[in-house]
Amino acid sequence: MPKIQAATIGENREMRRQQLMSAALELAMSKGAGAITVAAVAQKAGLARSSIYEYFSSSADLVADLVIEELDYYTVRLGQAISGATDPFEKIELWIAEGLQYVVDGRHMLVKSLNTITTPDYRKEEISLGHRKLIAPLREALTQTGIADLAGASAFISSVTDAASVRIESGNEPMREIQNATTFALAGLRALAAN
Repeated sequence: MPKIQAATIGENREMRRQQLMSAALELAMSKGAGAITVAAVAQKAGLARSSIYEYFSSSADLVADLVIEELDYYTVRLGQAISGATDPFEKIELWIAEGLQYVVDGRHMLVKSLNTITTPDYRKEEISLGHRKLIAPLREALTQTGIADLAGASAFISSVTDAASVRIESGNEPMREIQNATTFALAGLRALAAN
C-alpha cells in the first residue's frame, strides 16, 4: 500500500487521482488519446496498474474525466475573456477571439484527440452538460442581440470559427485570422439583428 503523502486520506486520494490525470494528459498531448491505456498511465504516473481501478473503471472513464476537465478549463477561460463586456456584440467578439486563441495555443488538439475515444455511456450526459456550459455565454449574448433565429446565428458563428481554425492550423497568421473571423461574424450578426 502506498504511503499517504497528504494531510488526510481524502486529500491523498485526490492527489493520486490528479497524478493519474496528469500522466494521462501528458500521454494524450505527446502521443494522442489512443496512447491512454491503463498500463501506460500507471507506468507514467509511477503507480501500480491496479491502483488506477481505485479511481477509474477503465481508460475510457479516465478519458471522460480529461474531457470534462478540459471543458471546464475552456469554459472558465471563455468566461474570463468576456467578463468585462456589457454589449452583446462585444461579448460575442471576445468569445470568438478567445475560442480561436485556444486554437492558436494548441489546446484544441487535446480535445480533438480525446474526442476520438469512445467514452462510457454513463459519462455522456456529464460531457454534454460541459458542452452546454461552454456555449451558454454565447447563446445568452446572441439572445441579447434580438436575433430571431438563434440556431441559425449559432451555426453561422460555428462555420466562421471552424473556417478560421482550419486557416490557423494551416499556418496562416493567427491574429489576422482572428480579426477577420470576428469582423466577418459580427457584420453578419448585426445584419441579422437588423432584420
